[in-house]
Amino acid sequence: MPSNSIDHAFTARSLTGAASDPTYAGALSFMRRKFSKNLKGANAVIWGIPFDAAVSNRPGARFGPQAIRRASAIFDNDPQYPFERDLFAEMAVIDYGDCLLDYGNHQKTPATIEREAAKILKSGAFLLSLGGDHFVTWPLLKAHAAVHGPLALVQFDAHQDTWHDDGKRIDHGSFVGRAVRNGVIDPAASIQVGIRTHAPEDCGIRIVHGFEVEEMRAAEIAAAILERVGDRPAYVTFDIDCLDPAFAPGTGTPVAGGPSSARMLSVIRQLGALNMVGADVVEVAPAYDHADVTAIAGATIAMHYLGLLAEKRRG
Repeated sequence: MPSNSIDHAFTARSLTGAASDPTYAGALSFMRRKFSKNLKGANAVIWGIPFDAAVSNRPGARFGPQAIRRASAIFDNDPQYPFERDLFAEMAVIDYGDCLLDYGNHQKTPATIEREAAKILKSGAFLLSLGGDHFVTWPLLKAHAAVHGPLALVQFDAHQDTWHDDGKRIDHGSFVGRAVRNGVIDPAASIQVGIRTHAPEDCGIRIVHGFEVEEMRAAEIAAAILERVGDRPAYVTFDIDCLDPAFAPGTGTPVAGGPSSARMLSVIRQLGALNMVGADVVEVAPAYDHADVTAIAGATIAMHYLGLLAEKRRG
């Protein structure tokens, strides 16, 4: 059946409702949501942060938001699996575009991200950010903590990111430790899933190592997350290198021995009781990808976040 609309990202008259663009054409906003800088009426906002100057290995995550948006075109106007619904029937979502950053002055990057995130959060909308390397989560956490107080961090990652720094470094490997030391996250309510490297300290955060994930059912992992966080406001960050390189080759610091995308998506699906106040997907670096495998995983994770929000709206 021919499509009855095209370029929904520009032509949509409402912030709700599914698009009907063909998957191979049309303006590539995230899941065809309307591109807009007008936050009025938006329940959730998709925002790209194209920054990768903090990487310790391979750069390229600045192209992550573009790749994730492109991959999200496979989510057509059918009910989204496994949520069995049009996610946008009752939930107004916009694609806010990208954060404008000065590529020649990285010291201004954290404040720029935090300031723009705070503006979005002031509207009352849920903020779903697309990275970018994992450093971008640091100013995002600060902006969310300014609204909700110290956060529970739910981190899917191969790395702890708790290396010590001087509080000024632009480094994707130290932001978690910095967040703990600055009271932005509460380590007693925080958990890291999929860790497959060692860092000097755990900062009091519970770690579910990669070898443990391999032995656990998805329901057990989800239960561990919910038990740790309780009813605290939670920020969920998913570094795509949490997945094994077989499922996410397009990333800057891949680590073998990780879980499948199927298992981690099943975990997220079972986090409906989580008091999720913000979320991101980071470290998608399409230059190292093959057939959009990594970008598709990133887009699907982001879609699952929206699915959980849509379910809560309907009760």
